[in-house]
Amino acid sequence: MSSTQTPVDRNIAVIGCGYWGKNLVRNYQELGALRLVCDSDAGRLEKVKEQYPEIETSHNPMQAFARDDISGVVIATPAESHYDLAKAALNAGKHVFVEKPLVLDQFQGNELVELARQRELVLMVGHLLQYHPAFIKLKEMAQAGELGRINYICSHRLNFGKIRREENILWSFAPHDISMILTLAGEMPNKVMATGGYYLHQEIADVTTTHLDFPSGLKAHIFVSWLHPFKEQKLVVVGDSKMAVFDDTLPWGEKLLIYPHKINWQNHQPVPNQGQPETVVVPQIEPLRNECQHFLGCIANNEQPLTDGSEGLSVLEILKASQRFLDEGRNQAPHKALTPPGPEGKPIDYFAHPSAVIDEGCQIGAGCKFWHFSHVMQGSRLGENCNIGQNVVIGPDVSIGRGCKVQNNVSVYKGVTLQDEVFCGPSMVFTNVINPRAGIRRMDELLPTVVKTGASLGANCTIVCGNTIGRYAFVAAGAVVTKDIKDHALVMGNPARQSGWICSCGVKLEPDLSCPACAKRYRQSESGLAEND
Repeated sequence: MSSTQTPVDRNIAVIGCGYWGKNLVRNYQELGALRLVCDSDAGRLEKVKEQYPEIETSHNPMQAFARDDISGVVIATPAESHYDLAKAALNAGKHVFVEKPLVLDQFQGNELVELARQRELVLMVGHLLQYHPAFIKLKEMAQAGELGRINYICSHRLNFGKIRREENILWSFAPHDISMILTLAGEMPNKVMATGGYYLHQEIADVTTTHLDFPSGLKAHIFVSWLHPFKEQKLVVVGDSKMAVFDDTLPWGEKLLIYPHKINWQNHQPVPNQGQPETVVVPQIEPLRNECQHFLGCIANNEQPLTDGSEGLSVLEILKASQRFLDEGRNQAPHKALTPPGPEGKPIDYFAHPSAVIDEGCQIGAGCKFWHFSHVMQGSRLGENCNIGQNVVIGPDVSIGRGCKVQNNVSVYKGVTLQDEVFCGPSMVFTNVINPRAGIRRMDELLPTVVKTGASLGANCTIVCGNTIGRYAFVAAGAVVTKDIKDHALVMGNPARQSGWICSCGVKLEPDLSCPACAKRYRQSESGLAEND
């Protein structure tokens, strides 16, 4: 089927075309379903245009959510952005595929699953090996009882290289193995234990082993490392009738072997009886192609995905339990706020990664989260349930409201105020002095910047100091704001100019100021737009 013949229910937008996203772009393009690719990196988009000149590109994922001809959104961005992008896509009526892990927080994951259910939309998680022909065959054999009672599962996912700093080896490598093990077990474990080794960085595990005990008596362990001398991707399933080995590093004709080994009892002693391995031939189909076709099929046929949101939550639960063991094993616990006291004089709880620094004298609301290498400086105040990404600097004396999200590599300087539920995209920039010089102190010349409730500041945009961003305004990725922005205004470019209006749900409004996603209607007001009563 040519691209011009592709029905609307097969039109896909891919958000993120980096290390793994480019493979999703390739597959959906070859399937004739790709219509739009979004990424904040101009160089990546340029490569997409060179390779697929017929495909549209954009720096702004909002385009994917606002377009009527896009039915499905594929999210292949860093994990900390999954929740916001998936929620916006579901609210815009789009089917959603999210690369692993679904989200980093179980409450957020439950919210996405419920939202997809309420809106009757597909929510699928990218647990790729569930779509590998060898694992599909192994699962069929196990469920048919050909292996007998499964006693033990062992998974090794090892390599040298592809070392990440936004996540540890557990979150990078183990989700696929956890997904396969849970499928074969058919139950959730009642006990999880994990240990880790920290060799390149004292806060980021390079090697972990996770042990799972199941109510049926089945046991499993997962060994993952990016400091191994050779590549190994092997799943061993030990049944009381046969044993199976799925080795993804071997050629297609050898990926799945069945060993008819048995234990015979002679004179009350166990005697091993080895048999010759049997090769199981499986179709030579790229697992990612299977996965992409499955997502398209679920959209077209209104079917529940094999790896749906609930399956993604089960994997997330194991990851979180394993991470708690890693943290507790290193005597690390969530930090407690020093001020102000909570009810009955108790300190307010929040979570800070061990590499984050919270200065004394800061006021931190309950439920806040601070990720790797972030620093909140003295005198700063944050409301409840803020999510502060990696390598973020806040303060000194900065005020941030409730429910704000500040993504990676953002500095919120003195003089900047964020009201409630403000979104600051990755690497966006605030300034606080209009004419800085390294040799001249001008801290007494700060120009205040106010970002009002619900506004979103896109990745790599710049907010020049002394300006106010209106309620629920949206500043596109890479824009440079040099003047005040009205409520609900959508601005883009350098300098930023208004190109439309945007709903509080994040979808661009129609010319009559109605929202195509949530049906809210607006009217002109002195400050921009206001919602109709």
